[in-house]
Amino acid sequence: MTAMTIDEALRRFLEEQRARLAPRTFRTYEEVIDLFRDCMYMYGPNILDEKDEKRWREAVDNGDEDAFTRLLDAGHIESMLSEFLGYFMVRKVMAGQGLLRAAGTVTKKLVTWLAEQNVIDWETAAAQAARAADAARDLPKADRLAEALHQLSLRTPHRDPDTTDRWVEEGIPLPVTKVEPGELWFGEDIGPLTVPPEISDLARIGWEVTVVLAFTRNRWWLVEVGNVYP
Repeated sequence: MTAMTIDEALRRFLEEQRARLAPRTFRTYEEVIDLFRDCMYMYGPNILDEKDEKRWREAVDNGDEDAFTRLLDAGHIESMLSEFLGYFMVRKVMAGQGLLRAAGTVTKKLVTWLAEQNVIDWETAAAQAARAADAARDLPKADRLAEALHQLSLRTPHRDPDTTDRWVEEGIPLPVTKVEPGELWFGEDIGPLTVPPEISDLARIGWEVTVVLAFTRNRWWLVEVGNVYP
């Protein structure tokens, strides 16, 4: 495999895209890569082995805040994509539909480029490109679902856990385990939650949602909604 740092790889990738893209599209690529850098600075050290963690820590302690991308091998890029697409773009970025979609599109192009440069193998690139393609489709849809669920929660009349038969506030996202027209189920035994058809049309089994739910008057009610993780 070809050795280059993360910084070198991202710089070369953007240089090649600049030559082929319209200026407006290229600015979107730059924005996605900048966000990806931020994700790596924040969470990248979590994936390092002992040797690389020591190198990174020494550099940071000496004032190099960009040490993760400046020092480390570009092969670490693909290891960060799940964090970037599955958590960072959902939880840490106030992004519109276009930028959410672009995050998947740009990272799909990036992993393919890394394989072309012999930084990662083609099998790994194919798996990560499929993940990125899913994100380009699912991130905007999950964002719409989160907003629709939030609007539904605002109409819930039951907000006091002391007056409900059951109160679910896990603090961690719950998986969507079943979807029927106008109904959703969460976790092992929560549901059906009655929802408008446009909400059940957006939801997908396996997606995770940060929610507070109450059971009273023989039905489930949506009290609060956080993020939706596709």
